[in-house]
Amino acid sequence: MQINDFNWKIGGQAGFGIMSSGMMFAKVCTRSGLFIHDYSEYPSLIRGGHNTYQVYVSAKNARSQRRIVNLLVALNTKTITEHLSELIAGSGIICDLTRVQVDEKKIKKAKILLYDVPLNEIAKQVGGDEVMRNTVALGATLALVKYPFENLANIIIDQFSHKDKSVAEQNIKAARAGYEYMRTHYQITEFGFALKAKVSQPQMVITANDAIALGALAAGCKFYVAYPMTPASSILHTLAELGPECGMVVRHAEDEISVINMAHGAASTGVRTMLGTSGGGWALMNEGYSMGGITETPFIVIMSMRPGPATGLPTWTEQGDLKFIINSGHGEFPRVVLTPGDQTEAFVHTTLAFNLADIIQNPVVVLVDKYLSESHISCPLFDTKKVVINRGKLLNNTEVKKLGDLYKRYQITRDGISPRAVFGQDTYIYINSDEHDETGFSEESAENRINQAKKRAKKLRAIKKLLPKAKLYGPKNASLTLVGWGSIKGPLLDALQSDKLKKKVNFVHFPIVSPLPENTLAILKNAKKIVLIENNFQGQFAEILRAETGLKVTDKILRYDGRPFYEDELVGKINNLR
Repeated sequence: MQINDFNWKIGGQAGFGIMSSGMMFAKVCTRSGLFIHDYSEYPSLIRGGHNTYQVYVSAKNARSQRRIVNLLVALNTKTITEHLSELIAGSGIICDLTRVQVDEKKIKKAKILLYDVPLNEIAKQVGGDEVMRNTVALGATLALVKYPFENLANIIIDQFSHKDKSVAEQNIKAARAGYEYMRTHYQITEFGFALKAKVSQPQMVITANDAIALGALAAGCKFYVAYPMTPASSILHTLAELGPECGMVVRHAEDEISVINMAHGAASTGVRTMLGTSGGGWALMNEGYSMGGITETPFIVIMSMRPGPATGLPTWTEQGDLKFIINSGHGEFPRVVLTPGDQTEAFVHTTLAFNLADIIQNPVVVLVDKYLSESHISCPLFDTKKVVINRGKLLNNTEVKKLGDLYKRYQITRDGISPRAVFGQDTYIYINSDEHDETGFSEESAENRINQAKKRAKKLRAIKKLLPKAKLYGPKNASLTLVGWGSIKGPLLDALQSDKLKKKVNFVHFPIVSPLPENTLAILKNAKKIVLIENNFQGQFAEILRAETGLKVTDKILRYDGRPFYEDELVGKINNLR
């Protein structure tokens, strides 16, 4: 019997409650002391299409997904045809054979256990309709893995707390009926997987997008603006609900050009400002981003990647925008691009980004992807007591009055950073997107251009000690050194701990890609072979490493089909490297 190492997947047409079922299952496991990582797939359709939601459950930290599915809940035939290959001998299928067509001989030959549960009929028997078949399936799932039903009942009550009490009661009846049907009609001991509750500790079930939203609130962000674009959209949804309670103005703008222009306006008043988008939206914002470089305006950009070019695969994942982001905006000005690898880092890096932006008076980018943005993990509550707010050289009203007419917005200083007054304070401020002198008036002389260009270039030195460093995981000496950034962290850390990994390897994760961490050369100089793991076609980070440090990547493991890396697949590919 395999206990607390289990991958569950539910699939069906949009509208079948796939997402809500997956979330409830994830919460059931988390509240019982287990750890989860979930991952959803859905097409870029306004309505309809095939949706799936899978939840990996473990007794230890679950940092990534698994390719092999141990139990498949199929609410339609397409779930069987598309995902049968993910099952192995000993895996199970829960479905309603009155609604789902399966090749029972093929399933039996593959030694897959088939559990025919009349999901639709049970839903109707408890007074519900077909929509509740997903809840019946949840109950059947918990019975099969020998898990207490009460845990699910409590989650259902919470899930429908905003509705009439009768809705939760009816769903509990449906789930219990599914639970009892499975227990009375099948020998559940034959299924070789079980979930066993542990001592529960306070945990959140959270996505990186939600972590970013909470990080912005903790950092004192007072203006968030976005035009909805998958996979960044849920930041807007979360902050639209939570932001006003914390004094934040949340704005759904009419397009991405308006978004970045509004960000400029808000930031110019001294308000901490953040915006969110994906690749196509960022393309429209590039002129405004460059303007932030010359006007020295601090704001935060959350860029959540999806596969391009153009519209590409809007609801899938990739790391194909790396070089685009690092080289975004015309002209020369500091580019700071943070690349958190998990939900906790997403929170911490967001709070850090606001400080970095304020200190160097420049836009800062937090770069994530769909896999990180929309996948939930269970993790400890964020420690908001560790959040430090540093507004840099932002002047208060008393300091501004002392300067009077002597204030220079772009004053040449030793560190390249000027004392910063904002609109609304008692002084004249000229913010100019043309090259300007220290006061902000346009100036095209060669001497002034040189002075202002040098000024902007110096600013990165002020945050050098605050920037995160590359981190080594695994043994110091290894035959292979794996390199990755962003969401690669979870799958690779899980791969390193796999019993099936035959090679002695370590892993270096880059939580920032521009500028490269100051310890990059020190941590990689003794690597025997450097292997890049990246979700794109070109292996873009290898080009950046070589250009910036001269280090050469020996081999690459790349994926660019819109899907994330799975721990078990990575182990196989690493073992096959020479």
